[in-house]
Amino acid sequence: MSVSIERLEPSRPTPHAVGESPLWRADEQALYWVDIPARQLHRVTPADGEHRQWTFPEQVACFSFDVSGTLLVGAETGLFAAKLGADANVTAAQWRRLAAPAFPAAGMRFNDGRCDRQGRFWAGTMVQDMSLASDAGSLFCFDAQGQLSAPLVDGLVTQNGLAFSPDSRTMYLSDSHPTRRRVWAYDFDAASGAISARRLFVDMNRYPGRPDGAAVDAHGCYWTCANDGGRLLRFTPRGDLDREILLPVSKPSMCAFGGREFDTLFVTSIRPGANATDQDGHVFAVRCGVKGLPETPYAGTLPAALV
Repeated sequence: MSVSIERLEPSRPTPHAVGESPLWRADEQALYWVDIPARQLHRVTPADGEHRQWTFPEQVACFSFDVSGTLLVGAETGLFAAKLGADANVTAAQWRRLAAPAFPAAGMRFNDGRCDRQGRFWAGTMVQDMSLASDAGSLFCFDAQGQLSAPLVDGLVTQNGLAFSPDSRTMYLSDSHPTRRRVWAYDFDAASGAISARRLFVDMNRYPGRPDGAAVDAHGCYWTCANDGGRLLRFTPRGDLDREILLPVSKPSMCAFGGREFDTLFVTSIRPGANATDQDGHVFAVRCGVKGLPETPYAGTLPAALV
């Protein structure tokens, strides 16, 4: 199967420090993603290359939209609703905290997150200083009624890899810290959102890189960004590696399907602290002959009066 890889913004000279959380909005034919330490959300329409960006009051790591276009974001101090306006800065008036967990350690924030296929928003937390290898991170669910769950998974160091099978019977979750490097699968109850029967899906200690952000394609296969491994890895629902795509960056961070036919895998990347190339920290469009599925918007009603 042939593969083509193109940089999404070939003329953009400034790389992202930590590009993350790509999300395709089909009604806009646009890709959104964040640069976490820059506190920025970016938007590009690939058809014409138009680029916009917004700066938030604090770091945003993951996000979704509701059907009206209001953002639901996982940030440093909790989950927020946010409105995007014409101005490049999201002001306090456009930014409202919806819920916040009791962080058990200092220096924590939300990390990887997305909606399940029923529109609940799932997101995990982590201690930002990865050198501490703290397992204070947890996984939470923010339901359509606007209620944040108690921790549903505890003991995570660097929560990542959230994805849901096309039939909503399986949830995937990874821990990408160098001391973990594992992906787990859970039985998922679509009606209630309950998870159970955790089992090891992939031990990434057997493969190059660490299991960062992920996406599931229309065949139910799990694509993970092998951070520090410079590649995408595709695993079948049985956990067997069946495809490997080398990338022009060392630290791919998350992938998401998009494009008119959902046949493009958009990949964000992190710029390493040493030996960075001119490709590191940019976003790429990978056409690999496989189609994905649209992301489900948040099913709840976010505050309308934010401006």
